Amino acid sequence: MATRRQRQVTQRRLHESIIDLIAIMNQPHRDEILIAEAGIQLDRALFQLIVGIHRFAPIGVVELADRAGRDHTTVSRQVAKLAELGLVERRPSAEDRRVKEALLTEEGRRVIDALDAARGRLSQPVFEQWSDRDLLELERLMRRFVDDLVGWSAAEKAAAADDR
Repeated sequence: MATRRQRQVTQRRLHESIIDLIAIMNQPHRDEILIAEAGIQLDRALFQLIVGIHRFAPIGVVELADRAGRDHTTVSRQVAKLAELGLVERRPSAEDRRVKEALLTEEGRRVIDALDAARGRLSQPVFEQWSDRDLLELERLMRRFVDDLVGWSAAEKAAAADDR
């Protein structure tokens, strides 16, 4: 069993690894490389949004902006651009008709499929020395970590709302 100090050190190292991963994922040239490998024409500023819409659709602009860490007015304009390009459609929310949600069109799904295939080709050299077991374990633990963070965040929001 790990001591309290060992757990603290491990948690700090995990946090540092996450910060390193975020820094790598946020490098603009990485998006440009992925877009080029996918063979698509897409402004890099729209890339993160189409991926977010794919992952969380249907999604409103405010939630998408929150997830992307951007201003909702900027995201609204960018989602409108994605709609002009025929990659997303906007529709009233089933829960709140005042909210317009974004979701992918068939063309948007083709773009995502091209990005997924390109991501697989580009990440293949990173994982080629990993065993199947290690890769599956990373996926399992990463999913568990994210799911636990989501649950913790939801509980934290609920507690904050109760305090109001």
